[in-house]
This record gives sequence, structure tokens and C-alpha cells, in this order.
Amino acid sequence: MKRLIFATAAAASLFLNGAAFAADNYAIDPTHAWVGFKTNHAGWAKAHGAFKAVSGTISFDKQDVTKSSVEIVLEAASIDTNDEKRNTHMKSPDFLNAEEFPQITFKSTAIEKTGDKTAKVTGDLTLLGTAKPVVLDVTWNAESPLPWDANTIKTGFSATGSFNGVDFGISKMADFGLGPDIALDIDVEAVKK
Repeated sequence: MKRLIFATAAAASLFLNGAAFAADNYAIDPTHAWVGFKTNHAGWAKAHGAFKAVSGTISFDKQDVTKSSVEIVLEAASIDTNDEKRNTHMKSPDFLNAEEFPQITFKSTAIEKTGDKTAKVTGDLTLLGTAKPVVLDVTWNAESPLPWDANTIKTGFSATGSFNGVDFGISKMADFGLGPDIALDIDVEAVKK
């Protein structure tokens, strides 16, 4: 009988302690989020750009990273290519069609741990109404309280990846000597909820 009580108590303890290791939830800090991209420009150089309006959420299970998830939202109209005329063209139906498709999203579908602080994150990238899988190589950089506010915990990630713009319906890329591959460079800081 004592063994049964002990086993029951141990099982309950494991269950309760396991709950303590559940994923932590974070909100991406839009003032500390950088989503950049670059693509070939007629062989002369890489054309660069970034999205200025970034938001999203992260569920991060440090005990089992495969149980984590991420969702990132980019406002298409926030594109910045260092030239206002080009920005306007990028927002047009020739490229992002920002009026009809105001948001670009990435939602993880699978995570594979590749190292102590690295993983491959597969997710659905939705661009111009088309969703296709894209793989990001992600590094968890650090987590700590803010130096000026110990009650606010921040975590940070860096990621890279690429996709073919034509596959998502950006059919005018070749007309302007662009692409077709678009490389992503992502850095985000997120605040623990």
C-alpha cells in the first residue's frame, strides 16, 4: 500500500513539475524586429530591402524545442528599399500588391533541433495569397531581464532562409532583372508574457 501511495505521489509530482516546463509565450517587440531581404539585381549587386512593420508571437519550450512555435506578420506596405519611387512600385500589383494582400505571414509547422541553440524551423510562408513551405535556420541568442527593468524578460532569435519569389506569384521579377531567389535575414527580440 505504501508503494502505491508513493508511486501515485511521484506520478503527480512528475505531472506537476512537467507543467512547469511548458512553453513560455512571447510577443515580438516591433521596435526591435528586423526582417531584411536581398535578391540578385541583374548580376550587378544584391538589391536589399526590409519591412518596417513586424509583429508576431513565439511559444518557446526550452525543454523540448520541437514543441515550440512562431508566427510572424509583416505589413506589406511597410517595405523599404531605400528609394521611395521603388517602394511604391514594390507595393504595386507588379510585386507585393499590398492593397489586395496587406500582410505577409510565416507560421511554423515543424521544428527540428540541430544544436544546443539552433534549429530548422519549417513553416508556411503566405505571400500574395499563396502559401508554401519555407525553412529557416534559427539561432536562439539569449534571454535575460532588461537591465533597467528586472520584471521584463526578453529573448532573442536570429534566422536566415530563402525562397523563390516567382513561386509565390511575383511574376515581374525577371522583367526588372531581379531574383528569382530572395534571401531572408531576420532578427527579433520578444518580450515574455
